[in-house]
Amino acid sequence: QVQLVESGGGLVQAGGSLRLSCAASGRTFSSYAMGWFRQAPGKEREFVAAISMSVRRTYYAESVKGRFTISRDNAKNTVYLQMNSLKPEDTAVYYCAAAPNDFALMDGRKYDYWGQGTQVIVSS
Repeated sequence: QVQLVESGGGLVQAGGSLRLSCAASGRTFSSYAMGWFRQAPGKEREFVAAISMSVRRTYYAESVKGRFTISRDNAKNTVYLQMNSLKPEDTAVYYCAAAPNDFALMDGRKYDYWGQGTQVIVSS
């Protein structure tokens, strides 16, 4: 199975930036669409961003559009989430995930593999 490990979370003040990384095992990283999800305390897991396999189309939740950027480096088996202009409501555990195709990437049920999560706390 594919193993995913997130890193880069931490504490940041509102308006600041963080870059999350997700390192994937295996040489077939380019065969997966990749997504980022988050779960805040007391809330359901929600879609944040996704990037397709080869054409690298990107998708964003409306709440993060214009502030977050997802990218991937297939040579490094890594997907990134650059987060700018952070708000307290961005506070959550962030998870990366891998999907076998580019269909319905906003739906977490389409992803086969998940990382353990990394905590992001945005203070006011």
